Amino acid sequence: MDTNWSEDNLISLRERVYLHIKNLILEGEFKTGDRLVERELAERLRISRTPIREALFRLESQGFVKTVPRKGVIVADISEKEIIEVFTILSSLEVLAAKLAAQKLDDEMRSTYLAFCKKVEDRLKNNKDDDFSDLHRDLNHLLYRSAKNAKLYEILSGLSDYISAFAKTGYKNPGRPVKSMEEHLAIMEAILNQELEMAEYLTKIHIENSKKAYVEAVRKSKEKGK
Repeated sequence: MDTNWSEDNLISLRERVYLHIKNLILEGEFKTGDRLVERELAERLRISRTPIREALFRLESQGFVKTVPRKGVIVADISEKEIIEVFTILSSLEVLAAKLAAQKLDDEMRSTYLAFCKKVEDRLKNNKDDDFSDLHRDLNHLLYRSAKNAKLYEILSGLSDYISAFAKTGYKNPGRPVKSMEEHLAIMEAILNQELEMAEYLTKIHIENSKKAYVEAVRKSKEKGK
């Protein structure tokens, strides 16, 4: 990753360090149980240990890492039960976001939604074997942003980041990536038509299907491991 860690970068050093380490966890470079040593991370990023320490503290408060006696900071093992609980919370909050997005749709956001609809349609047409992970993340944040509720955006973004690495597990099921994009497309069309109840319903179904896909993928993985 080509990263400029200079102090004069527009985004604060603390924020960039936090986002960088979190992304390495979400992308699987740092796996469950891996030790995150301040000194090693500071040397790797060529910065002082203070922003590293602050980033790890922030990540621990969000459940991404934990401090273990005689081991230090390690990447947390998030249980299947916890992940399902987050899916349940996401369902309620994303349904609310979809309703608000439909209610508050303006010309600028309409144009953005139309552009994303075309992007999804093009990707589905030309990339049937794609896992769509990048687009899925962008579509989630589009929904959260279009609800135009700062606190809801903050909560949903945190939950989405927390669960994203595990939600991708469901993409291992054949056909799920394409089906997920089709569900997103239907949600966006309902929002564009300002069909509040339909947007809420389709969002709830999407989260439920994502949860089922995750549970099924985990079950298959466990069966293979026997």
